[in-house]
Amino acid sequence: MLGLSRLRNQSRFGRSVSFGGMDYPDPKRKSNFVGKIILAASLTAICIIMLKQSPNFSTPTPLAIHQPGVTHVLVTGGAGYIGSHAALRLLKDSYRVTIVDNLSRGNLGAVNVLQELFPDYGRLQFICADLGDAKSVNKIFSENAFHAVMHFAAVAYVGESTLDPLKYYHNITSNTLTVLESMAAHGVKTLIYSSTCATYGEPEKMPITEETPQAPINPYGKAKKMAEEIILDFSKNSKIAVMILRYFNVIGSDPEGRLGEAPTPELREHGRISGACFDAARGIISGIKVKGTDYKTHDGTCIRDYIDVTDLVDAHVKALEKATPGRVGIYNVGTGKGRSVKEFVEACKKATGVDIKVEYLPRRPGDYAEVFSNPTKIKNELNWTAQHTDLEESLRVAWRWQKSHRNGYGNALVMSS
Repeated sequence: MLGLSRLRNQSRFGRSVSFGGMDYPDPKRKSNFVGKIILAASLTAICIIMLKQSPNFSTPTPLAIHQPGVTHVLVTGGAGYIGSHAALRLLKDSYRVTIVDNLSRGNLGAVNVLQELFPDYGRLQFICADLGDAKSVNKIFSENAFHAVMHFAAVAYVGESTLDPLKYYHNITSNTLTVLESMAAHGVKTLIYSSTCATYGEPEKMPITEETPQAPINPYGKAKKMAEEIILDFSKNSKIAVMILRYFNVIGSDPEGRLGEAPTPELREHGRISGACFDAARGIISGIKVKGTDYKTHDGTCIRDYIDVTDLVDAHVKALEKATPGRVGIYNVGTGKGRSVKEFVEACKKATGVDIKVEYLPRRPGDYAEVFSNPTKIKNELNWTAQHTDLEESLRVAWRWQKSHRNGYGNALVMSS
């Protein structure tokens, strides 16, 4: 009896029961062990779900990681006319792109077009933010692994700059400083800066070379020149790669009709001459106003170097490809050929097929008589030459987009070319 009692006690509290020299696991013990595993797995799953729902939890995205063989470019002002075309080209060339734009002058519709064209996860992101907000800019840099910055974001109308100069110094000069500070803080080593021929002012000799003295005569040009000087000073100790592109009057649009120029209505008065011509051709305005017929040019109107936006963004991409740490490159981006405002209007009449009414008025403050480039340096060093130099054809391409987008990036119309 004693032996039997001891056996029962062992079977109740021991790890196994022995019969005929064989050990059998206690089924209750096994059930408890499996239950603990299930409970632990369930708690782990709940914790993961709760963490993911927490605002402080974020899974790293491809945009936050430096991926071998992939260059991530921050395009400031990428919802604007030139910036959106640059973003399109970068995406076509397999770059990773982040657009930052406050949409004060850019178009969300342009961003939507790009997102539809490049929907793959990690290829393109848009962040609505103001470069004047240093905390927001720093946060953007901290959450993304940028290799380079293409800095387009800027107000860019000569006439407006004379009416509201402080806006231009803040938006252009101060905001560029904010971008540079974030680049320095987060180790971004390449800058492609969108500058302007307005920094030269009204040179005594034509064509303009990169060695032509900079003497801007309006706040727009002055603000850009100040920004350039800040960039050059910063580059001396930071060893970043800097490319400054001073370009001339931009025209045209994407040859495939995906993007175009759509300024906000309140800016039409200050906008480009091509925009005024198209508005007149569409009947939005009664005609165009040419300001200044007494300049010392062959027909009395201003002479400008008109560069197609497709060529312009090609220059930016070539600059990015050639950017070298510790080196600064400064280039004029133009065709090397000047055309007068009267010649431009005649080309626009032919491109649109509309006999646009022209009203001639006194000069606009801050304008200069004649500006065109000598593109020799950019040709020799970056192997870049303007390809779209037929003024009428560039206007015809832009006109096709204007006709099919009467409301800008609103409802597009299907029209024959």
